[in-house]
Amino acid sequence: MDGELGEFLRARRAALDPAAAGFPDDGRLRRVPGLRREELAQLAHVSVDYVVRLEQGRTNRVSRPVLDALADALRLAADERAYLFTVADVAPAPAPRPARPEVARQLRQLLDSMSDVPALVLNRRLDVLAWNAGAVALLTDFGALPPAERNLVRLTFLDPDYRALYGDWARSARECVAVLRMEAGRHPGDQALSALVGELSVRDADFRTWWASHRVRGPRQLVKTYHHPVVGTLELDVQQFSVDTHPDQELVVYTAAAGSPSEKALRTLIG
Repeated sequence: MDGELGEFLRARRAALDPAAAGFPDDGRLRRVPGLRREELAQLAHVSVDYVVRLEQGRTNRVSRPVLDALADALRLAADERAYLFTVADVAPAPAPRPARPEVARQLRQLLDSMSDVPALVLNRRLDVLAWNAGAVALLTDFGALPPAERNLVRLTFLDPDYRALYGDWARSARECVAVLRMEAGRHPGDQALSALVGELSVRDADFRTWWASHRVRGPRQLVKTYHHPVVGTLELDVQQFSVDTHPDQELVVYTAAAGSPSEKALRTLIG
């Protein structure tokens, strides 16, 4: 631990309004702005001497619970809390994940504004969290499916109509399994992912075989061929964009080469 932790604690302590933290004016002269050290110690349930040693860089013994208490006492925002743990060289506790991941309003607006291309928001399990009208026209009406069934891997293996869209189903299905296998390695404690793998392993022999092969794949440029019942064959580029504010989410956009028959067919399909 270097002096950065102490400097950060002093700066955030000085920036906090004592009255907002529950310390009204007691008539004593405040020599510095913000909280006094004893007030921070009281809020964080640590000794004043410990706060002094932290701020002066005279101790390298700091635990996660103490950092959490200091962050709460200083009313740190999420980014500030993460920075506190970084400069203290302590891994923060994993943030609880919402049961149903939320898609930001701004991202939904972006989806709706992309009226000329199909687009989806996926999470790392390939659950479909949001979609636009173009995605419904190209793939399926996700809104008509129960939320638990809005998953691209599940649809690829278990939905006959969705499966029939692929020009090369086996290749696309293998890619889905490889992505899922990669995420399973990164997040071994993801119970929803484990449940999905268990269901597909029981219900589909191909999935079971390909899962056992341990092939993995991360994001890459993809070209997929679809046989659509309305407009025929479409060859589409699949663009994948990370969502910085939600690292578990990605925006997926389907586009066709300019001037190609697939571009014309896509325009006809979306209208």
